[in-house]
Amino acid sequence: MEIWFQDEARVGQKGSLSYVWAPVGSRPPMVRDNRHTAAYIFGAICPARGVGAAIITPTVNTECMNLHLAEISTQIAPGAIAAIICDGAGWHQIGGRLILPNNIVLVPLPPYAPELNPMENVWDYLRANRLSARVWDTYDDILDACSSAWNWFVNDPQRIHSIGAREWTTVNL
Repeated sequence: MEIWFQDEARVGQKGSLSYVWAPVGSRPPMVRDNRHTAAYIFGAICPARGVGAAIITPTVNTECMNLHLAEISTQIAPGAIAAIICDGAGWHQIGGRLILPNNIVLVPLPPYAPELNPMENVWDYLRANRLSARVWDTYDDILDACSSAWNWFVNDPQRIHSIGAREWTTVNL
């Protein structure tokens, strides 16, 4: 049994402002792009194993979620079942067009409880360290930034564990 956490993040133009360290009373300028092009990172991590899986898409919907679940399925240890903890977004709803691989079970979080999902911390971390204060010229630049940020993150298993581990998700057999 593996515990995974899953969520999506919007990355692109019309981003939010970040905090900037500056002397009290000053107002340093911050780069902000007011265009509206964006990409979405569907990301998931398994803190116990220090691995992750992601896809980058132009939108969020059930078809993209199916692609993401298929990608996660390839990263699960052979013979294991993954309990993927996710929010209650419409494209996470079991039934209908959502296709669950045989080695995945979805576990929805309670409504209005994003703080229980460590992926929210991952997105905050990536925005603070790799995806903020940037202006991208093209959609391909956004895709490259998302890919680079995710690869940088998942190439450090200790970072995944540090940000994603929660005492209440420990599996004891």
